[in-house]
Amino acid sequence: MKNNIHSKTPDSGLLEAIPYEHTGKRISVNITSSEFTCFCPWTGHPDFATIRVCYVPGRKCVELKSFKLYLHSYRDVGMVHESVVNRIADDLVKACSPLELHVAAEFNTRGGIKTTVSRDYRRRK
Repeated sequence: MKNNIHSKTPDSGLLEAIPYEHTGKRISVNITSSEFTCFCPWTGHPDFATIRVCYVPGRKCVELKSFKLYLHSYRDVGMVHESVVNRIADDLVKACSPLELHVAAEFNTRGGIKTTVSRDYRRRK
């Protein structure tokens, strides 16, 4: 049975993009945050994860402070692991329209189970 004590949603409006000054030069941007938290929507227990993002910018890059604040907006959100990764990927694609994107969340062990969820995105030509 779903517990709705944490029914907030992450704030994608916090994400900001900045111009990529070297458009046409292919680079990979790797971001890692080991301070991600959200809540299990069924138990209300906290989930802790390391979020890893790797993307190839098109014309924009994600501004890192805004990304940190965006990840912090998950702290009071009840969300399953798979939804976390899909939401982060969708919000980053919307914010900065990368050429390629990989998002992975490695959740800490809880109840003897460790979960890693990932998603890849590639912009259609």
